[in-house]
Amino acid sequence: MCGIFGFIIKPDTKYPVNNIFKSLEKIAIFSESRGKDSSGIAIRKTDEERIDVIKGDIPISQLLKGNDFKREINNSLTSYHKGTGFCAFGHSRLVTNGSQLNEENNQPVLKDNMLVIHNGIIVNVDELWEQNQELERSYSIDTEIIPSLICKELKSTTDLAVACSKSFSQLDGTYSVAMMFHDLDQFVLATNNGSLYYITDNENFVTFASEGFFLEKLKKESCFAPFGKDYEVKQITSNKGVVLGMTELNLLSFTILSKNQNIPVKKTNIFNLHKHILDNDINKREVVIDPAVFINRSKEQHLFKLLENNIDAIRKLRRCTKCLLPETFPFIEYDEKGVCNYCNNYKTKNNIQSIEKLKELIEPYRSKNGKPDCIVPFSGGRDSTYSLHFIKKELGLNPIAFTYDWGMVTDLARRNAARVCGKLGVENIIVAADIHLKRNNIRKNILAWLKKPHLGMVPIFMSGDKYFFYYSNKILEQNKLRLSIWGSNPLENTDFKSGFTGIKPHFNKKRIDELKLFNKLKLASFFAQQYFSNPAYINTSLYDTLGSFKSRYLTKRHGYLQLFDYIIWDEKVIESLILSEYKWEKSIDTKSTWRIGDGTAAFYNYIYFVIAGFSEFDTFRSNQIREGQLTREEGLALVNEENTPRYENLRWYLSIVGLDFKTTIERINNIPKLY
Repeated sequence: MCGIFGFIIKPDTKYPVNNIFKSLEKIAIFSESRGKDSSGIAIRKTDEERIDVIKGDIPISQLLKGNDFKREINNSLTSYHKGTGFCAFGHSRLVTNGSQLNEENNQPVLKDNMLVIHNGIIVNVDELWEQNQELERSYSIDTEIIPSLICKELKSTTDLAVACSKSFSQLDGTYSVAMMFHDLDQFVLATNNGSLYYITDNENFVTFASEGFFLEKLKKESCFAPFGKDYEVKQITSNKGVVLGMTELNLLSFTILSKNQNIPVKKTNIFNLHKHILDNDINKREVVIDPAVFINRSKEQHLFKLLENNIDAIRKLRRCTKCLLPETFPFIEYDEKGVCNYCNNYKTKNNIQSIEKLKELIEPYRSKNGKPDCIVPFSGGRDSTYSLHFIKKELGLNPIAFTYDWGMVTDLARRNAARVCGKLGVENIIVAADIHLKRNNIRKNILAWLKKPHLGMVPIFMSGDKYFFYYSNKILEQNKLRLSIWGSNPLENTDFKSGFTGIKPHFNKKRIDELKLFNKLKLASFFAQQYFSNPAYINTSLYDTLGSFKSRYLTKRHGYLQLFDYIIWDEKVIESLILSEYKWEKSIDTKSTWRIGDGTAAFYNYIYFVIAGFSEFDTFRSNQIREGQLTREEGLALVNEENTPRYENLRWYLSIVGLDFKTTIERINNIPKLY
């Protein structure tokens, strides 16, 4: 979920100090794409027996410009010039557990004579604290359990690798960690999903990062030339770790879950810790993560009661006699039997190609040496979870999961993603947007929309996530791969969204998001008219919106395969796997497993349901009925339940984008209905 990085250099080496500084700065900046909510760096000064930690709720690029960092890094490099060696490691954080406004939750996490930086989410952290009640919990962040467990294990063993292995083996979720000690002349790197890479000459230096691509970029920088550009970027594979001797710089590997490691602790004088806490004066807004943490429906009945659920009026709408689509659906027509044109033009998605055909297609891409051979776009939702499982377990590929976090990926989705990637041992590359900027853009577009509401403009609230397509190509290129396998649900066709812009349905599309050139131009024309008639849309989000249109409709997809073109999408099979195999976590405000990781879905579906009398659930369940997966009666019962407004998610959403719940919901409720 975050970016971790570091540089360790053996004492009595003679690398130019400016090159050390620039190389550390470069790898830190590269790592910022993994998270911009907060950052921290720890710098070890052997001659002073001192560790300086500089951290705060600012991006790493801002931290590097500060006087605290410049002063301490210069002091450290002055010491290095005297032959003391060099060690600095850092973290670029995408906030999950623990607010970044509390400095103790920002990394490095300091506990029990250890400094730990952690990429990932530990999903069983509460259970571990409960099982180890003799340990004192001080912070909200999940990372704290790591040094606490290791400290406990070190009381009964002098083998550092054994202590680490026993501790890591208790963790569920994902972790890639780097650890420095106050009282040991050793450094630890470990991961359970392979999101940790390093370069070393096996004698004088080690540099590490969350992604191999960052190190490949570093090798091309002129500042790295004195270290040598021909060294291989190596991966610490899943459930592996290394212990580095700070003085000798020897790398000793260990395997998590193994009992016999034989890497004894090497004591040194206790280093004193000095903290430098940086404050973000520009943006003090809390990044609220989990609706279960701060929302209590029973205490907010005055807000909860604002939500409309006009089920009696909606039940009076005419619906297709075969599916569920109502008369308010764009471009709908009924024949003499009451069957809609969407049903009459539907062709089953079960007419798929064979799994043997898929295996034939992927074979040329299969890795022969255990290295990654494809990427899987991974939202943390149920379909991408099932796809990642199938690609890893059934097809035997070695995928990299790719996630684009634009600020509307819920913490629930992040936890589920951690469960899956940790258990599968799959690297999860995350590109984190400027989340504050993205949320500010959403707020501006919602305020503009409320001035002159039009259902055709609702998708603009989600435009920020369409860069997913752009970055999937970038991840392919950066990792020198040629195959991406997507797990898009073929039954999630939502033609009504473009229908509300005046675009007629295109039946039997090859892809659910396919749009012909003429309709792309028509869509662009519609948006131009809306912008002209409502100048409030012309705000700082415009560039982001145009970029998203380009990413979705104009970006070519390279090495592209759809898993569900070759296997049948079956909700029961998918839910059974994710719930039993991966202990998938469900949302607190809905029984459905669909769209629960998408923070925007509850909001836009509320708009569609209140104004038009249907939502995405009606179209999805209608497609299941056409496929014979549900009866009409079953589908109708499901949508009546699933269209119930999701209060907790709506409160979370409006809170993080900075909108007043009462004002926004009342304005939506007052928009004229289509029924």
